Amino acid sequence: MSAVIDSPSAASAAPAAASAASTASPAGAAPGLTAGLRAALKGLVPSILLFLAVVVIWEAAARMFKLPEFVLPAPSSILKVLVARQGALSVAAFVTAREVLYGFVLSSIIGALVAMVIARFAAFGRALYPLVVLFQTVPKIALAPLFILWFGFDLLPKVSLIVVMAFFPVAINMLVGLQSVDPNLVALMRSVGASRNEILWRVQIPNSLPYLMAGLKVAVTLAVIGAIVGEFAGAQAGLGYMIQFASTQMETALVFAALVEVSVLGLLFYYAIEIIEWRYINWVPRTA
Repeated sequence: MSAVIDSPSAASAAPAAASAASTASPAGAAPGLTAGLRAALKGLVPSILLFLAVVVIWEAAARMFKLPEFVLPAPSSILKVLVARQGALSVAAFVTAREVLYGFVLSSIIGALVAMVIARFAAFGRALYPLVVLFQTVPKIALAPLFILWFGFDLLPKVSLIVVMAFFPVAINMLVGLQSVDPNLVALMRSVGASRNEILWRVQIPNSLPYLMAGLKVAVTLAVIGAIVGEFAGAQAGLGYMIQFASTQMETALVFAALVEVSVLGLLFYYAIEIIEWRYINWVPRTA
């Protein structure tokens, strides 16, 4: 009885809170985003200091023990190759970035659709979910040669491999968000005659957005890995192709330079999602 009595007051308070939030958001959105970026940059300081310490130790060890360049080049040698071969590395990075972007967008759409289908259609979802998990257990590196055989050496096999690697965390995280809605809120929506589709669009999907963003962060890192694995299996350009070619020529410094480009590419995609989350999913409380 108490939930039924309290529901009208909660329902009447919700529009007022929403209107207040919409009134305040134009003035407070930009400062909130700036504060979030400032906090993120401050949090990166320990990581940067640790990275610099590792580089210094690495450089000192390479010089002290006179390690051969083809075994473990010094960071200074890698930096020289990064500067000298930046043109070729940039072209390869563009090819890989395009594969990552296309594959990530497709995997995000497919993962979200799979999650919504499982949540919306209970009987079909119970049949589909074990198949999704079963498909995820297949070693993805074993699929790369098959995709090359089926689709050739162009963009499609890399994008296909990225999709099968990256859709699963999107689907699972969004499904958790869709299924973790407050039952009282669902009961309130049903009491006013809302259909299952209306409950899905008005309650479940908004509740799942923070979970979706967490899944996207995992998926974008898998997308970068998928692009490199696909290029290893068969490619004519890209950072993975450059890594493989440089390793056959014993150009270890170029291998490390390409790995630096891959890492930077992954960081750019990851923090792009972070910025989108700070900007648009700003109602979720965050701990320091």
